[in-house]
Amino acid sequence: EPSSLPGVEVDEKTVVTSTGALTLGKVPKKMIVIGAGVIGLELGSVYARLGAEVEVIEFLDAITPGMDGEVQRQFQKLLTKQGLTFTMGAAVQSVDATKTKAKVTYKLRKDDSEHTVDADVVLVATGRKPFTHGLGLESLGVVMTKRGQIAVDAHWQTNVPGVYAIGDVIEGPMLAHKAEDEGVAVADTIAGKHGHVNYGVIPGVIYTHPEVANVGETEETLKAAGKTFKVGKFSFMGNGRAKAVFAGEGFVKILADANTDRILGAHIIGPAAGDLIHEVCVAMEFGASAEDLAMTCHAHPTYSEAVREAALACGVGAIHS
Repeated sequence: EPSSLPGVEVDEKTVVTSTGALTLGKVPKKMIVIGAGVIGLELGSVYARLGAEVEVIEFLDAITPGMDGEVQRQFQKLLTKQGLTFTMGAAVQSVDATKTKAKVTYKLRKDDSEHTVDADVVLVATGRKPFTHGLGLESLGVVMTKRGQIAVDAHWQTNVPGVYAIGDVIEGPMLAHKAEDEGVAVADTIAGKHGHVNYGVIPGVIYTHPEVANVGETEETLKAAGKTFKVGKFSFMGNGRAKAVFAGEGFVKILADANTDRILGAHIIGPAAGDLIHEVCVAMEFGASAEDLAMTCHAHPTYSEAVREAALACGVGAIHS
């Protein structure tokens, strides 16, 4: 977009921030992203919008492992429309880098055939692991899990009395807000109060365009647990605010218990998904039913109306479907 900052000329290599212009340097012509998880897709989509040809190579057969299956499929379609290409079910064998190029070799799991692709830049985004080096855990005798995480009890205390651990170094999603909640809970515990984190209501957000957000159960986890549930879904194409700003792609999906109507999870692809998901988080924290959310008045025109419509779809049906 043209800059409103005096004396700042913007081209495809420059990002204008609130404080000035940040030069990015040359955008690569071809970029390979190894791993179709959150970080790989966020950064891959950024470079695709800057003009790079982006190919994502993923070992599994679906992107964003662990997310709702319908969301995975729709999200991949949207990213493909934006120009990203996907090679799924591929095990990367090696990356040979020179000063100016990189060559990625992978095998397809379906037939064990080997392939090679060239790129200017390779982004390895296959996940993260806890960084505990230098903390002195070994000398203290702190017990670790088999995955290299710090083992803690229900109150985040290690096997060493008085030593607590939170965040990315313990089990659970590696999310800043999860770590923050644990930090508050541990402080309360140390102060003699009751520290609590509801791990069933930890939202996750993928900051692509459009955003993707989720909280709670997926259809797959509910089926695996043998739970009966209802699905309420509403497309942003039926949302006036989204249509007005040409952001009608995506949907809101709410999962509710088939017997009690209690909200068990929600999944959103669309505008402001990372903000909209928290309405469902609050509802779940209070043990609300889909009907409770559906009977709550939502301002018009707002994106949040799509959440209400999805809740209505769990019952009598959406109004604007």
